[in-house]
Amino acid sequence: LCDRLRAVGVSYEVNPRLVRGLDYYNRTVFEWIMPVSGAQNAVCSGGRYDGLIAQLGAESTPAIGFAMGVERLVARVLAVRGAVRAAPPDVYVVVSGARAEAQALELIERLRSERPRLRFELNLGGGNFKAQFRRADKSGAPLALIIGDDELARGVVAVKPLRAESVQSECPIAALAAGVDAALAAATRVHRAAAS
Repeated sequence: LCDRLRAVGVSYEVNPRLVRGLDYYNRTVFEWIMPVSGAQNAVCSGGRYDGLIAQLGAESTPAIGFAMGVERLVARVLAVRGAVRAAPPDVYVVVSGARAEAQALELIERLRSERPRLRFELNLGGGNFKAQFRRADKSGAPLALIIGDDELARGVVAVKPLRAESVQSECPIAALAAGVDAALAAATRVHRAAAS
């Protein structure tokens, strides 16, 4: 194990007194630590537990496991790199009406599958149209989709550019992915033209 760590450039320290708090660990246990002051420097801890599966009634199987302290890892990244601003969504989804609330998630999940590179933010916080559009504007998204009971009854979704002087349009649900592509391309062209 030590040879393999050295081969890939991982520095390590062998500590024969290192223990884990669970009885099922055997042989090797480990901690990944960060170079920070204080006692809370372990980010990941784990080890071998070859006998655990047999203790649970199955055939004995070699195993290894670990747990990570995500909060510690995030705190360390923030300390080293500073706050990272999340990229704005490409599309903010405004929902209105009981039927729309039930179907919006399904529609957006289908869009996410068809367009995995796009970032969608779905309003799940309620609120009237005005409040939802304030959130949409604040999100930085260039485009909003409006999914309401009236739109669903007509088999369409309203498409509203948020950063360009363009009019709201409607897109058939069956062609929504292509409609989003076209609307984003148009919004990008208008934004570039306005910037130059």
